[in-house]
Amino acid sequence: MGLGGLFVGPAGIPLSAKGSGILRGVRVVKELGLDAMEIEFVRGVWLKAEDAPSVKEVASETGVVLSVHAPYYVNLLSKDEKTVTESVERILNSARVGYLAGARSLVFHPGYYGKLSSETATSVVRSILKNVVSRLIDEGVRIWVRPETMGGLAEFGSLEEIVDVVEGVEMAHVALDFAHLYARSRGALNKLKDFEKILEFIEARLGREALKEMHIHLSGIEYGDRGEKKHLDFKDSRFNWVDVIKALKNYNVEGVIICESPSLENDALLIKQKILELGASRS
Repeated sequence: MGLGGLFVGPAGIPLSAKGSGILRGVRVVKELGLDAMEIEFVRGVWLKAEDAPSVKEVASETGVVLSVHAPYYVNLLSKDEKTVTESVERILNSARVGYLAGARSLVFHPGYYGKLSSETATSVVRSILKNVVSRLIDEGVRIWVRPETMGGLAEFGSLEEIVDVVEGVEMAHVALDFAHLYARSRGALNKLKDFEKILEFIEARLGREALKEMHIHLSGIEYGDRGEKKHLDFKDSRFNWVDVIKALKNYNVEGVIICESPSLENDALLIKQKILELGASRS
């Protein structure tokens, strides 16, 4: 990661490169003037291990910073042991292939509370995360493993819970989705000071260095009584994403910003433009 760095890109292959494959997708990210991309394993780990080194090569050549998102069907809090075992395997396999592709981070959704308390759920997810990271390190797979802050009230993943899960665990860090936290708060967290308090909390708990290795998701979003409903383009949402960028600048945050708006690269380019306007671009 370069010094003074905020790398920006889409969640998945850009829409303008749809159907042309991942290698072309990475090149299009660069052509667009963006410099990051998250490989989305939505329904399964579709990238083969033997094809991953080619992705790493193109990413290195273009300077595009890669991450991977584990399949959405992960629930580490299920009462069904089989579901938990399969969820762990999905995370491990995503990390392994991601590492071969040169990805810096693996993002995953931890699961649903069910009838568990926040405290119990945190203990379960933290225990599994420790095991996952330990297994990956033993295999020589060095990749940041990042549980994500979630937008639905039935989903495990408040800011405090995710920080509790990763604190003190080697190669574990937060995947910070500001839009999810806005939706989870049902619109209450939507001002510059709110976003700065989020960063203050992470710095206080995980240290100043944590803000130098952030992985952030941004998008427009719609919410209801139970939190997140769906992602939207910035123009269709009341989410104050511009103040998120201001907060990141004020706290000298470095890392990757992945845009999850439906328009993908269009909103990613808006993020990049705003970073440049505010003088928070990477050198």
